[in-house]
Amino acid sequence: MGQSISERSSPIQDVFAHEVVRSGFDRVLRTIRRYLGMDVAFISHFRIHDRVFEHVDADGPAPIAPQQALSLEEGYCLKVVRGELPECIPDTAEVPAAMCIPATTAIPIGSHLSVPIRLENGEIYGTLCCFSYMSDRSLGPREMKMMHAFAEVLAGRIDEAAAAEKLKQRESARLRLAMAAGTPRMVYQPIHEVADRSVAGVECLARFDIEPKRGPDKWFEAAGQVGMGEELELRAILNALPALERLALPAFLGLNTSPELVLSGRLGPVLEGLDLSRVVLEITEHATVVDYGALAQALGPMREKGLRLAVDDAGAGFASMRHILNLQPNIIKLDMSLTRDIDTDGARRALAKGLISFAHEIGSSITAEGVETESEFEMLRRLGVDRAQGYFLSRPMPIEEVPRAAANA
Repeated sequence: MGQSISERSSPIQDVFAHEVVRSGFDRVLRTIRRYLGMDVAFISHFRIHDRVFEHVDADGPAPIAPQQALSLEEGYCLKVVRGELPECIPDTAEVPAAMCIPATTAIPIGSHLSVPIRLENGEIYGTLCCFSYMSDRSLGPREMKMMHAFAEVLAGRIDEAAAAEKLKQRESARLRLAMAAGTPRMVYQPIHEVADRSVAGVECLARFDIEPKRGPDKWFEAAGQVGMGEELELRAILNALPALERLALPAFLGLNTSPELVLSGRLGPVLEGLDLSRVVLEITEHATVVDYGALAQALGPMREKGLRLAVDDAGAGFASMRHILNLQPNIIKLDMSLTRDIDTDGARRALAKGLISFAHEIGSSITAEGVETESEFEMLRRLGVDRAQGYFLSRPMPIEEVPRAAANA
C-alpha cells in the first residue's frame, strides 16, 4: 500500500485536535450517529505508534473516551485502512477477522462502519467510525456514501487547520528572528507639563522595521495570535529600559503593558533594581481585565516601591471607567478621540471636563494624548489638564533627541 502509517504521520497533525473542536466536529459526529442509528461515533487520529479518539459521540455512556489512546494494532481502524477489514460490516459475527478482535465481544460490537480520513496531500489522518452494539443488516452503500462524504468534509477542515498552523509557525519564526536582531526599535514621545511645557517624561513606542510593513498594533496583535504576545511586549520593555538612564531627573519612562504580562509574573523581575518612582506602567482602556483583584495584587509590590499606574485611552469606551475604579491609577490619559477638536466641539469638551474633574477628585493626574494644535492645547490648559503629549508639542523621537525637545519646549 505504499507508505506505512508511521511514515505518513506528521508531527504537525498533533495540533489538529484543538482546531477540530472549534470547527464543531462533535456536532457532525452526533448528526452522523443519529442519522445512521448507531450507538457510538468517533474520529480516530493516527499517530506514529497509537491512535487517539479525538472526538466521541454516544447514545448513553460510551465504551471509549475522548482523548483515549490505544495501540494502532488494536481494534478496527488500521485494519480497515490496510484493507484487512471491510469498511462496512453489518454483522461482525459474519466476519471472522472482526471476531478475532477482542473489543468485538468485550464491548460488544455488532455492526461497524469505518472510512479513512484522507488529507489533500494523500496522508491518512485517521478514520471516521461508527458502531452499534447490535448487528444491522440494513447498512449498505447508501450509508457508506454518507460516511465518505463526511470524511471528505472532515479532511477539508483538517487541511485548513494545517494551513493555519503552518502560517502560525512562519509568523512565530519571523518574530523570533526579528527579536533576536533587536526588534522592535523604540522611540520616545515626550510628555509635557501643561504649566510650562517642560518634559515630565516620555512614552516608549515600538517601531517595526521589518516586512510585512504594518503598524505596531498589528504586530502586537499578530504576536498575540501565535502565542507570543507577552514575549514581544517584554522584548519591547527590555529594549526601552536603557533609556531611563539617559533621561534627566526626575523625568519618567512610560511603558505600555498588558494585564496578562503583569499577571504572568515576568514583568517584576525585569524592573527589579530600577528607580520605580520614575516608571509609569500604562494599561490601555482596550485591554480586557478578567480579575481586577489579581491584577491589583500583582501590581501591589511594584506600586509600593513607587511605580505609578496609568490608564491609557480613557474616554474611548466604557472599560476605562472600570479600569479607573478598580485599579485606582495615578494617571488617567485622555484618548485622542476626546482631545481632537476639543477647542471647537462642545460635546468633547463637556466629557473631557467631567473626566478631568473626576480624576482630580480621586487624586489622579490627567494627561491628554494626541494634541495637534495650539488651540487644542490652550483649551486643555484651561480645562485643568496636567500634562499633554502630541505632535503639536513633540513627535516620537530617538532618546538622544529628547534633551533638545525639552530645551525647545
